[in-house]
Order: sequence, then structure tokens, then C-alpha cells
Amino acid sequence: MFKRRKPVIQMKTPEQIELMRAAGLLVGETLQLLREAVKPGITTADLDVIAEQNIRDNGGVPSFKGYHGFPATICASVNEEIVHGIPRATKVLGEGDVISIDCGAIVEGWHGDSAITVAVGEVPAELTKLLEVTEESLWHGLKAGVAGAHLTDMSHAIESHIRSQGRYGIVEGYGGHGIGTEMHMDPLIPNHGAPGYGPILEVGMCFAVEPMVNLGTKDTVELEDGWTVITTDGKYSAHFEHTFAVTPEGPRVLTALDEGREWFAKLEG
Repeated sequence: MFKRRKPVIQMKTPEQIELMRAAGLLVGETLQLLREAVKPGITTADLDVIAEQNIRDNGGVPSFKGYHGFPATICASVNEEIVHGIPRATKVLGEGDVISIDCGAIVEGWHGDSAITVAVGEVPAELTKLLEVTEESLWHGLKAGVAGAHLTDMSHAIESHIRSQGRYGIVEGYGGHGIGTEMHMDPLIPNHGAPGYGPILEVGMCFAVEPMVNLGTKDTVELEDGWTVITTDGKYSAHFEHTFAVTPEGPRVLTALDEGREWFAKLEG
């Protein structure tokens, strides 16, 4: 019988976290540019060009481009595509679509990773709520990321908020992760589960938390391109992500422009 391997979590010094903040801020600023660029008629390839130019012009390197052969700077997942959508010149956004944009950047060897989901023009109320619930669940998960907590306390906070808002499919098999000198590191952070399990969080750990929530079933399938993951029932999905550091003062959200102060204040209120 083999023992399950205990995940090795990379610890960071305050100076290294500052480098991760530089990478995270570049990702956050890039996603803000992309949010503003999303409109009917633009292609996902157009968005990819904007992202790569901004990252490189500001001293960064795209984390995703070339990663295990991925061909682009962003993942652009539209409607029923959950994650890992490949930007294409033929993928034109239209009124009523939603697009998940996942972006990563490297600065001086350290990574930042974040994602947003954006409505294209006017969308039905159920889609507006899907985006709101998913983003809110991310922040509930981040709030639970304090020193002394267990890893699955974040998972439970995410799931609990989603379940309290209605019947949604919480994607399994994909989730958050450790991050630092590599984009994907131990441990995996599920978006569901009981609290009180997994490693105890310590100051100096950094993680990317990323709930993925579907309007319908939680079930997924990967397309023949080897990357794009979609819902099996064709219903729309939303995805939000932030990178954060565990600090003595609480979670510091490295990819949020304000480091999370507005959202945490909202949750406290």
C-alpha cells in the first residue's frame, strides 16, 4: 500500500511576495484592459494580442504561451466553454455572450494568475446572477485564506456561498493551486468539500483560487483540441480567479488592483 504524498507548498519571503505582487498587478491591469475591450464584434484572437502586448510592454512574460504547448497568452472561454479556450480569429463575440478570460504573467521569475468573466453587451438576468455568484464565491474563498486555517476551509467557503444562491453546477476535477516560481504548484484547491482538511495555511504561502460554476450540470468534457473544457449540457459557465498571499494581516490579493480591500470591506459589512 502506498501512502498519499503530502503536498510540498513553496514558502515565500516578504521580498519574493513583492515580486509576485508586481506580476499580479501586471495581470490585473491586463485584465482591466481586456474587460474594457470586450464588445460585440471583437474576436478572442484580438483580445489575445492586446494581452500579450501589454504584458511584454511592461516587462513581463506571458505565463500561458508555450505552457505544455498552449498557443496563446490568454485562455478565452466563451459561453459553454468553462476553461482553457484557445483564442481564435474565427471566434467573434456577439451580444449576449459571456467570456472567461484567464491570464498569467511572469516578472523576474515569479507568477501571477487571475481570471474574470465578462458579459458581452446585454445578457439575461440568469447570466448576470451566475457571474455575480461566481465572483462572490471567489471572495468568500479568499477571505477564508488566513494563517491557521485548513486548505479546505477555502473550498467549503466557496461551495457554501454558491449553494446558498441557487442550483448551480460546481465544476469538479479543476480548481485552484499553489503558485510562485511556477504557475501550477502543490496543492490542488477544490471548489467544494468539507472544512478542516488539508494542510494548515502559513504566512508566506501563495495560492490561486478559482471557482468555476455552471448554470446546469457540473459535468464537463474536454474537446479534441486537447485544451477546451465545456459543459456537457451546453449551458453557460463562469470562472473567476485571483492569486493571493497568506500574510500576518490576512489574505493579500496580489492580482487585485486594490489588493482586495474593497471586496473584503463589503464582506465584512
